[in-house]
This record gives sequence, C-alpha cells and structure tokens, in this order.
Amino acid sequence: MPVYRLNIAYDGSGFRGYAKQTGIRTVQGELESALTTYLKEPVATSVAGRTDSGVHARGQVVSFETEAGIDLERFRRALNGIVGPEVSVREASVAADDFNARFSATWRRYRYLIDIGSAPDPLRRHVAWHVDRGLDVETMRATSTVLLGEHDFSSFCRSTDARSNIRNLTELSLVDADGFLEVWAQANAFCHQMVRSLVGYLYDVGRGFSDPSAAGEVLAASDRSMVATVAPAHGLTLWEVGYR
Repeated sequence: MPVYRLNIAYDGSGFRGYAKQTGIRTVQGELESALTTYLKEPVATSVAGRTDSGVHARGQVVSFETEAGIDLERFRRALNGIVGPEVSVREASVAADDFNARFSATWRRYRYLIDIGSAPDPLRRHVAWHVDRGLDVETMRATSTVLLGEHDFSSFCRSTDARSNIRNLTELSLVDADGFLEVWAQANAFCHQMVRSLVGYLYDVGRGFSDPSAAGEVLAASDRSMVATVAPAHGLTLWEVGYR
C-alpha cells in the first residue's frame, strides 16, 4: 500500500498535545479527521514525535498509508482548508514503502525559547518563556556540555512505563538572539518532558539555584527528583526531524 509523508507545523496553544485522545482536541485527532474527510476512509497516522499539550512544531513529520489516488498539491491545499490556520501542511509527498515517520527517524531537534528581556515581549508570549531574573548564561553553557552524549536520562524524564531512558544527546547549545535565549537540543530521541527538564535544570543553574559542579551527579543518579524545574510547555518547538 502506498505510503505518504506530510511535513506539518502547528501552534500547540489550543491543543492538548499531539496524540489522539477521546473527547479531547489534539493535533492528531484534527489531522486524522481531516484525512478521513478528504479520503473518505479511516486513516491512521504515525508521527515523528508526540508533543505535549501546548508544545509547538515547525518540522513535525507524519506518515500514513492509503490506496486512494492523491493529487498531492490539491490534497495539501484541501487539508490546510480544513485544519488551518493552527495546523499547516507544509509539504505532502510519496514516501518509500518502508517509511514510517516514527521508526525511520534518526534524530529530532527542538528549540526552546527564553525571553530574557527586562519586560516580556507580548507578541511572542505564546512561544517564549519570560524569566524575570538575570541568568548566568556562560555557566549554563558550561554545564550543558556535561550532559552531552549517551546516558540514562531518567533524572530528566517523566517516565510513564518501564522502557529505557537511555538517549544520545548530540546537541545542547545556548544561542543569544536579540533579547532571547535559544536553547537547541538534538538527540536520536527524547523521553517524556526531557527537553523541558533539561531547560529547567539549566535555568536553575543560571539563576544560582542548582550547583553547576553537580551536573554529572544529577545525570548519574537517574532520579527524577534531582531536577526541580520543568520549563513551561509553550516555549518549546519541535524544529526538525532527520532521516537517513
């Protein structure tokens, strides 16, 4: 059966996350409803990363199978007419027969945006976390390097089952951006709330609440209680997903 790939973006403010839930408005629920309406058959999707309530996406990837013939550009425009403007299908394409948006992905990259201005920017309030105190960004940067590599990130994950929390974190960088601080995180995969916990921990280091010299111990402890702060969801955006 032919496999199709959708590259989508969405404003997560009005959704209770990506994953479909009965009686609750989610991105997957809206998207699958639109697909079913257009294709006139039930459609099940696979997704690169199931974002939490309030989290946004710029480069989310979805795949699905259907025997229905599709005019890709007409299909893309029709979907946007149904799910827009909160959700945007940026590209629709035919994928390889063995492509799966989740299982074929080799890495995911997120951006977390922190507003470090003296007063919050009201035009970016839905996508940035304004902090009302100065941060020692250089100490945050030095601490971030300790967390790179393949580790058990249980101290930074909200575990919901017994699956392993071992991940390979290849990027954790902080970039100054005209009154904002961008935190970029890339890994083969992320466990639940991992990026927000990493940002929250760096925030605690930057405000002098957590000892930066203890970062290795926090990581090695594999204990969720070691990280006090989880950054708010609205500052997080799934930016890009990589495939072979």
